[in-house]
Amino acid sequence: MNRRPRVAVFDYESGNVHSAVKALDAAGADVELTGDRTAALEADGLLVPGVGAFAAVREALHARGGDEIIERRLAGGRPVLGICVGMQVMFERGVERGQNTDGLGEWPGSVTELDSPALPHMGWNTVEPGEGSVLFRGIEQERFYFVHSFAAKTWELDVLPPFPQPAVTWATHGERFLAAVENGPLSATQFHPEKSGDAGIRLLRNWVESL
Repeated sequence: MNRRPRVAVFDYESGNVHSAVKALDAAGADVELTGDRTAALEADGLLVPGVGAFAAVREALHARGGDEIIERRLAGGRPVLGICVGMQVMFERGVERGQNTDGLGEWPGSVTELDSPALPHMGWNTVEPGEGSVLFRGIEQERFYFVHSFAAKTWELDVLPPFPQPAVTWATHGERFLAAVENGPLSATQFHPEKSGDAGIRLLRNWVESL
């Protein structure tokens, strides 16, 4: 019998992460909610949740050594999946309420407030999956659940051969923004797959099966 891939959900006290644990279990992973450095480094996959303000999430991640764990995993080609603000902090900076905060800098660019008459962007929305997407395989037409007022709106990373091109997925709320990115071992979604019903479970299963 094949072993279920081991996924660590990084626990750095950023909101309720138990729905992510349950969704990953349903998606076929052997899940551990942990703040332990060794467990986070050694798991087959690491999920980085994130709820709230960019600066607070960045500070909490740093306090638990999450930035170093993420950097070490990616340097070794070990998969990481960021969700919501866990996606946003992968960029160079976040600008919220006039506060400019350094992100992890895995991707160039800034996270800024969406230009929309209705904020937060809360509820179900469709996405435009990027070419070659693994996460959205078989669920290209599905809707996913968003809760956010800020997002990255440009994709600025120039990837040259022989490295594969990232799969960049877009959505629109007032303006176009990045709904998901798959770039080598680092993937992330702006929406919450753990709150997106069967489509979200399927997306997480696609990720788990790729580990």
